[in-house]
Amino acid sequence: MSGAPQVALPRWIDIGLLPIINLIQALLVAGLVVLVIGVNPLEAMRIMAWGVVQDSVSISYTLYYATDFVFTGLAVAVAFHAGLFNIGGEGQAYIAGLGVTLAMLALDQYLPGFLLIPIALVAAIVFGAGWALIPAYLQAYRGSHIVITTIMFNFIAASLMVYVASDILRPPGEMVPSSREFAPSADLLHVHDVLNWLGFDVPSTPLNLSILWAAVCCIFVWVFIWRTRWGYAIRAVGLSPKAAIYAGISPKRVIMIAMCLSGALASGVALNQIIGYHHHLLLDFVAGAGFTGIAVALMGRNHPVGIVLAAILFGALYQGGAELSFEIPTINRDMVVAMQGLIIMFSGALAYMNRPWIARLYLLFNRRAVLAEAT
Repeated sequence: MSGAPQVALPRWIDIGLLPIINLIQALLVAGLVVLVIGVNPLEAMRIMAWGVVQDSVSISYTLYYATDFVFTGLAVAVAFHAGLFNIGGEGQAYIAGLGVTLAMLALDQYLPGFLLIPIALVAAIVFGAGWALIPAYLQAYRGSHIVITTIMFNFIAASLMVYVASDILRPPGEMVPSSREFAPSADLLHVHDVLNWLGFDVPSTPLNLSILWAAVCCIFVWVFIWRTRWGYAIRAVGLSPKAAIYAGISPKRVIMIAMCLSGALASGVALNQIIGYHHHLLLDFVAGAGFTGIAVALMGRNHPVGIVLAAILFGALYQGGAELSFEIPTINRDMVVAMQGLIIMFSGALAYMNRPWIARLYLLFNRRAVLAEAT
């Protein structure tokens, strides 16, 4: 336990090899759990893998789930670069859904879709960023810990949405707490519609053009964090607030900007779910994507490329897990969630568990390579 864990590892190890090892360990532990209940782990893995790639529908569902995880993963990553652990993406995406819904209910009878959808997106961004602004202010100017405030704001958002959906937006005579259906012109175009227009016969799936917005957000985050002055300020505060102050950077301002941007990125979940799929507000449409985004960001090392790869992995786990619970009744949905939780634990909480012995091996082989070159 000397200096090995702190050695600077090559990026192919830190970003590539370590997450793969974490994933393999999680799958091994999940395999043991499956074995305990009397199911062949190899058969279970085969069913999960086949459930992801067996046809275009399975691939589309994987990408549909992954789209949400890209948004929430980016949201966690931006805050993390500023030294903030934003675990409020769930609530920020939830409140962004309220912004989308209010914009749609107010304007869907009057405006065409090409105007409605940008307005709804702006509303989602404003509501998501606004919900993140309050914990940011409490952290920057009142010293409240961002982890505590974002956790509590998740619960506040859930309670608020129950009240709004049940007592304010629910149509008369309806029992389900939800808003009315949006006008057909407010529907976000689906990928299968585009492919069918291009001559490809593709079945209907929930995958919609919000995946393009996710790609735009990835490019934006990469440019903003690594190619702009504000991105430099965010990374400077995240690495050393005292050094940032010495360089003339205000940590308070950086906290406000990073958290608002984080909430704005999380709002993409509302675009994918409410406009792209459900076409009305319903309770719990986020479905844990905000919490999964934490593991996605950690596994992707807070870089857009890594986040995309990790999001696709978790999307595959969701899709493959649904296929597994359907094919093997012994493995119910709760068991699949437990397997996903193991992967989240190894990719998130235990992300750097393997780094010490990997660092020692790297130093050992690197030393041998240096000696071989010297001789």
